Amino acid sequence: MQSYRIAQAARLLGVSDDTVRRWVDQQVLPVTDASPAEIPGDALAAHAIELAATPGDPLDGISSARNRFPGIVTRVQMDGVMAQVDLQAGPHRVVSLMSAEAVTDLGLEVGSFAVAVVKATTVIVETPRS
Repeated sequence: MQSYRIAQAARLLGVSDDTVRRWVDQQVLPVTDASPAEIPGDALAAHAIELAATPGDPLDGISSARNRFPGIVTRVQMDGVMAQVDLQAGPHRVVSLMSAEAVTDLGLEVGSFAVAVVKATTVIVETPRS
């Protein structure tokens, strides 16, 4: 069975190495007897599924949008009528431009839980740097 070192597991889960070590210490994640200790792949997969299911969407409604990213607000920059809100959703940074009124109505501030919902008809194409 595949197993993962602490740093690899952290990258896959989108958390720090220290967080994975704490989970190991708290027996949330098992480790192998190998040296250095590794996390069995099946346990890591189960924990990844559990993490993806929490925290729950506070709106918990039905939506046609499939790209939903629960996360934490890391920055709110308001300038007159408009605002920029940065959300850290696991390893992904999502930036939203919205009205300052919407930020106020939603009560968004650094540390707030929020869900970024992405619904777009545009596909961006990227190429590697030369």
